[in-house]
Amino acid sequence: MAEPSFLTAVRESYDTVAADYVERVPPPAEMDPLSRAMLAGFAELVRTAGLGPVADLGCGPGRVTAHLAGLGVSAFGVDLSPKMIGLARHAYPNLRFTEGSMTALELGDGELGGILAWYSTHHTPPQWLPAVFAEFHRTLAPGGYLLWGDYVGDERLQPTQGYGRPVSYESYLLPLDRMAGLLEQAGLVVTARLEQEPGGRVNRPHACLLARKPEKP
Repeated sequence: MAEPSFLTAVRESYDTVAADYVERVPPPAEMDPLSRAMLAGFAELVRTAGLGPVADLGCGPGRVTAHLAGLGVSAFGVDLSPKMIGLARHAYPNLRFTEGSMTALELGDGELGGILAWYSTHHTPPQWLPAVFAEFHRTLAPGGYLLWGDYVGDERLQPTQGYGRPVSYESYLLPLDRMAGLLEQAGLVVTARLEQEPGGRVNRPHACLLARKPEKP
């Protein structure tokens, strides 16, 4: 089966911008306090549950994966871009990073204690999100946690430049209620949400959703 065109565009674009991304995107220590708090809370929940490792899906150069590891979580990263994976492996040789797509994860059923999808789903066309969230549900252990964070809105963006380089990906910003509904439809129970207005380095509304896969009866 041919790869969906949006995956090709994302891979090629992030291969192009990988080095510039590292220079321009601030590290986790410079995130806003509320986003850092959500990551810390997620890490504590995953540690306490003890159900398995966390997959950082769309991990880019691995800095948030390493941040989770620093919070005591067994974490590894997955990304479409070989260049991003190469940068992550170079920067954090003690952590595991693999190429892959969240549309078809090479992971077993119930293998994960947690999933982090941190600003990594907005390049996914809305019609593909049910398949992506079904993969999240499949690979999470019963009782496992998902932390999703991204921009929100009601807009389709088609940039020609990103991080100072040519890109061909698109971005799809959806309302937070719709994202929560899609997670619920996939069988994940949303337990907390945080929505923030633009401020600081972030010029768009952004949000986090914490969800959990129900435990088996």
